Amino acid sequence: MTVRIQTEDFDLGAEIAALRKGNPAIGAVASFVGVVRDVNEGDSVSGMTLEHYPGMTEKSIEQIIAQARGRWNVIDACVVHRVGPLQPTDQIVLVVVASAHRGDAFAACEFIMDYLKTQAPFWKKESTREGPRWVDARATDDIAAERWRLKG
Repeated sequence: MTVRIQTEDFDLGAEIAALRKGNPAIGAVASFVGVVRDVNEGDSVSGMTLEHYPGMTEKSIEQIIAQARGRWNVIDACVVHRVGPLQPTDQIVLVVVASAHRGDAFAACEFIMDYLKTQAPFWKKESTREGPRWVDARATDDIAAERWRLKG
């Protein structure tokens, strides 16, 4: 399991190769890459700054991955989350899950991302024409995470 919080960009191909590292038990790899958009809530966004709580954030993400491992056959997982100033088109977050079968890989990847959005201690401030603003949690993110609780 790999969890990294960093300011520098990441390479999706290199991260997947490192996760697989020739393991013949891996039959599926699912991934998600989140990217900075130039519009949010109808407003133009020229950039954003992501902040986190060092130590607590990594521990929180490790716990999310452990929950995914408890639900699905996850061989390995990797989460890379960037912090600091970011611009539209910059990569923000990477979630990669390796499993024997695609169903487990897809479900675990989606679960980890949904819980990252609602459980990991990150704070996002956007730069808009009207000035900077902190981004509140979205109800849709809470609904996405809640469906996993309902599935047990």
